[in-house]
Amino acid sequence: MSEAPVRKIIHVDMDAFFASVEQRDNRELRGRPIAVGYAGARGVVAAASYEAREFGVRSALPSVTALRRCPQLVFVAPRFDVYRSVSAQIHRIFTDYTDLIQPLSLDEAYLDVTADRRGLATAWATAKEIRARIFAETGLTASAGVSYNKFLAKLASDHRKPNGQFAVTPEMGAAWVEALPVAKFHGVGPVTAAKMKRLGIETGADLRTWSREQLLAQFGSSADWYYGIARGVDLRPVNPNRERKSSGSETTFDQDLRDPVPIEAGLMRMVDEVAEWSQGRSIYGRTVTVKAKFADFRQVTRSRTLVQPVREHDVLSQISLDLLRSLYPITIGVRLVGVTISNLQQSCDPQLPLLALTG
Repeated sequence: MSEAPVRKIIHVDMDAFFASVEQRDNRELRGRPIAVGYAGARGVVAAASYEAREFGVRSALPSVTALRRCPQLVFVAPRFDVYRSVSAQIHRIFTDYTDLIQPLSLDEAYLDVTADRRGLATAWATAKEIRARIFAETGLTASAGVSYNKFLAKLASDHRKPNGQFAVTPEMGAAWVEALPVAKFHGVGPVTAAKMKRLGIETGADLRTWSREQLLAQFGSSADWYYGIARGVDLRPVNPNRERKSSGSETTFDQDLRDPVPIEAGLMRMVDEVAEWSQGRSIYGRTVTVKAKFADFRQVTRSRTLVQPVREHDVLSQISLDLLRSLYPITIGVRLVGVTISNLQQSCDPQLPLLALTG
């Protein structure tokens, strides 16, 4: 594994992206703890400013809990159209430096700058220039991690946040990983981290003492990944053509609903968001899935797969309603509904006849 060609990888991560956009666009929000999301009893924080994070406010935190931790917290309704526009602006900056760009979300991406298109000699200098341009052109700050592989670059981008950068060289990679908690490793989720802790694996150094065979016995198909990252090894290329598996949207109601009218209205708003994403990219799905979560937190999904991708908004709406109505009558309150399309295909062909395969 040590004989793999040395790449120059940058992981760019925008600092508190959604919240920073809101503070940029509204002077009254600057320097204040803000949360992007809704403050209702069922609200969830989508993003938090650094001022809010000092109080322990984080994304995915229930709004009620966030306000308890930070009573002066200001909630701002999300503007995803604006975030997508700014993200596209940042992506255009990336294309001046490389064609090998792998977005992970609206606010972060991997860049392979091994080819050094701009003649800046080092990935460090490239990352510094990219961050400067992002600030000059958007008024937003970004952090960057620079390394010889994706795993280390992503870890490094967190090391000097916000508005900083950090490099992990091939000479320091393995030793640097040894000192880090495995709970911070990309690809080690909370459940796996807890299992590792029970096994006495709390740091990269602990993980490195395990053989492939021992890891295989405990972690199955993930064993090779854990064995490699414990040694600072990650051979995955930056993949600009990474296939997206699905796209969806969901909403949590302010109160449990039993009346089909507001439930279906909420579902239609989610259909609108999914259709906008789909049509804006000419990417359409053959499978439509509707999700409902009830007051007792029981979650139910219904899916339908079609011969051809769903391109028309009206068709997506009708299929989604049919799937939701298959759950009627509603005997317990509904707290959340969502719509997802999967089996995605890039296409610009006209709508073809739709034939249901499964329901």
